[in-house]
Amino acid sequence: MPPSQTAERPPSPVELAVVVPVRNEQGNISPLIDEISRALGAVNFEIVYVNDGSTDATASILADCAKKYPALKVVTHKAAFGQSAAIASGIKAARATVIATIDGDGQNDPADIPRLLAVYNEADDNARLLVAGLRTVRKDTWAKRMSSRIANRVRRRLLHDDTPDTGCGLKVFSRSTFMEMPRFDHMHRFLPALMMRQGGRVVSVPVNHRRRRSGVTKYGLFDRLWVGIIDLFGVV
Repeated sequence: MPPSQTAERPPSPVELAVVVPVRNEQGNISPLIDEISRALGAVNFEIVYVNDGSTDATASILADCAKKYPALKVVTHKAAFGQSAAIASGIKAARATVIATIDGDGQNDPADIPRLLAVYNEADDNARLLVAGLRTVRKDTWAKRMSSRIANRVRRRLLHDDTPDTGCGLKVFSRSTFMEMPRFDHMHRFLPALMMRQGGRVVSVPVNHRRRRSGVTKYGLFDRLWVGIIDLFGVV
């Protein structure tokens, strides 16, 4: 099936860059790129995929997609440096002044991006605004939900951050503000807290959440729980 016209690279300036970090997501890449392209038909956009050291067919699939979708840019890590590093690489490579992040596993719905972008654009002062997705009905495994629940309770107590769903991959914010933030492993988990520490604010918007279409999650219960809690002490 030929790509829709919405996937063609628009003329500069680009309004929005959608940054997608992936590692071993070969089954989710093509469907997600198509969904993003269709969802953003009215927006001048680019899609920046960051291949974080994948060992499956992710690289070849991205290369094929880049031929079909002129709006697609691919950044490659030769080794796996982690999700936060991948997000940072994608934002650095982006041309747009506004960034949307989305997970590469297909659980976030690209159809929600325009709503988050509208909230961002309609704000009086959005230079230090982060619009975060709020997954009202999560389609995760019990292990992921439980580890997130415990880590969120600890986070709220230590950081005084009442953002209801910091773990949602869907977020919209200023590229320049992100570039001012400190870099550390797993920083993507704490973007709302980091934004507020810079004098910014966070607005949460309910979003859809879907079951994973292909592949498996990269974290187990104790990996997610302890990594999240240990990272908190680096932010406090």
